[in-house]
Amino acid sequence: MTKQIINCQTGEITERELNKAEKDQQKIDEANIKATEDLIKAEQEARATARQALLSKLGITQEEAQLLLGGN
Repeated sequence: MTKQIINCQTGEITERELNKAEKDQQKIDEANIKATEDLIKAEQEARATARQALLSKLGITQEEAQLLLGGN
């Protein structure tokens, strides 16, 4: 994997290989991104499940709930 270095004064662009520390940090960053994406997905699924459980408990559909709450 390479890294681009841009000199803003001259516009010169150079590329170099990532060093070990940069590669290690990239792996950590990618793992953190994946964990965050997984957490967001789990929270969205939990919210949807809770919403559906409440609608079932109330015995109404999503459309009926939107009407009750003044939604379009």
